[in-house]
Amino acid sequence: MTLGFIVIGSFVFLMLLGVPVTIAIGAGTVVGLYWAGLLDFALVFPQQILDGASKPALLAIPFFILAGNLMNAVGMTDKIFNFALALVGSVRAGLAYVNVIASLIFAGVSGAATADIAGLGQIEVKAMRERGYTREFAAALTVATSLVGPIVPPSISLIVYAWLANESVARLFLAGIVPGLLVAFSFIAYIRVLSIWQPMPREAPATAKQLGKAILEGIPALLAPAIILGAIVFGFATATEAGVVACVYSIAVGCAYRVVNFKMLAKALIDSALLSALIMMIIGASQTMGWIFAFEQVPQAFASGILEAIDGRALFLVFVIVLLVIIGCFMEATPAKIILLPLLLPAADAFGIDRVQFGMIITLALLIGIATPPLGVGLYLMSAVSGVKFERLAIAILPLMIPPLIALVLIAAFPQITLWLPNAVMGPGN
Repeated sequence: MTLGFIVIGSFVFLMLLGVPVTIAIGAGTVVGLYWAGLLDFALVFPQQILDGASKPALLAIPFFILAGNLMNAVGMTDKIFNFALALVGSVRAGLAYVNVIASLIFAGVSGAATADIAGLGQIEVKAMRERGYTREFAAALTVATSLVGPIVPPSISLIVYAWLANESVARLFLAGIVPGLLVAFSFIAYIRVLSIWQPMPREAPATAKQLGKAILEGIPALLAPAIILGAIVFGFATATEAGVVACVYSIAVGCAYRVVNFKMLAKALIDSALLSALIMMIIGASQTMGWIFAFEQVPQAFASGILEAIDGRALFLVFVIVLLVIIGCFMEATPAKIILLPLLLPAADAFGIDRVQFGMIITLALLIGIATPPLGVGLYLMSAVSGVKFERLAIAILPLMIPPLIALVLIAAFPQITLWLPNAVMGPGN
């Protein structure tokens, strides 16, 4: 157990010093090996890194990253925004609702919060600012609504969790639909209440011609998640093959829009390769930490300690939510999940918590961290995209953290929010 605190403590300390995640994970593991007198096993490092990054289940990640970049490059973000604007722009606070709905639709395309911020951020903030919303509120709302991305399928974050928890990607993708809608509706309810007390503009109603054009152009974006999820759930393709289908579909949409060119494809490939390499390096380096934890039976000791200190499922879930929201403020979701899941899963199993439900809880809890000061990566990205100072954005985002926190509590308290759809489609899990 002491070894676990030393390894994780060293990792967190190095992260606070600004050391890159991959190096901090490796250095923390070396410190643990030294403390345990196991430096002779250091030659296992390269083997563990390659073993961690070469899992077949993880091959889906680069394809979904590429699909998201391609869909962004072919202008699907504009089509999604225009479609949402035509639907609800004419009601009071219409553009705020458009922000939520566009993020929900784009979540089914990219599966990543940062892609949502980068793809829709400039469009949404500019449009809301021109209609009289404050720049801070527009930017903060865009960051907050991007939290829907990694929950609604296809989701890179859920693919990582499926690999770590040995769960079905299809079950997790189905399980993310209702929680994703719940988070989106929580933002809609928040905006509705806020619009009662604060004046918010509305757009002119879309004409039948404008609505028809928006729907026609938005159909490819609406079909993308259905094609991807349907192929996986109904057994036509594995998650990796569905990622390839998503890439081909993106290029086909680009050809239909007549925007595909070599420069665009090259940029999408380069950006996807860089991000995929970063994620795979983090996963590979994290494998070494997981190896030393398993070697010294740290997860079993950690689970035993939790079971002795915490009496009851509800208290354990409260502990997990508080722990992960705090950690999510300082650490990116992927390394945090890779490091913490081996420690938390045995305890979750002991309390009888379904791993699919636990995946939703962990994903959303860590996700909230990207929008939470002081180190939320989403805030820094939106500050760069929108030009809003980080300090002002950090203050504006705080009230907008209430809706996803309420949704997180409901997901933890009521398992059927997560489980009823995968159970209905695929039958009860193990």
